[in-house]
Amino acid sequence: MPDKSSDVVQGTLDMLVLKTLALEPMHGYGRSVRIEQMSKGVFRPHAGSLFLAIQRLQRDGLIDGEWKATENNRRARYYFLTKKGRQRLSSETREWGRQAAAIARILEAS
Repeated sequence: MPDKSSDVVQGTLDMLVLKTLALEPMHGYGRSVRIEQMSKGVFRPHAGSLFLAIQRLQRDGLIDGEWKATENNRRARYYFLTKKGRQRLSSETREWGRQAAAIARILEAS
C-alpha cells in the first residue's frame, strides 16, 4: 500500500497547532507546512480547518498574535503560545501519550 497523506485525527489539530507554536511563533501557512514536515507528509491540514483551530485557540486564550513582516516582506499575523497555551499543550501531550499506549496494548493483544 503506497504512503499517502491523511486528515489529522479528530480532536488533535489543536494540540498539533499548539506544538508547532511552542517551537516558534509563525503565520498560518507556516503552521501548515510545519505540521506536514513534522509528520513526514502524513498530515496535510486543510487551510479552513487551521483557520477554525486558530480562532478557537485564540478565543480560549491559548494563543495570541501580532502583525509582522514575513520572510517575503509581506504583512502576516504571527501567532504564539500564551502561558495558558503552554499548560494546555503539556496536559494534552500527557493525555495523548496515555491514550496511545492504551491503544497499542489493545492492538498488540493476542
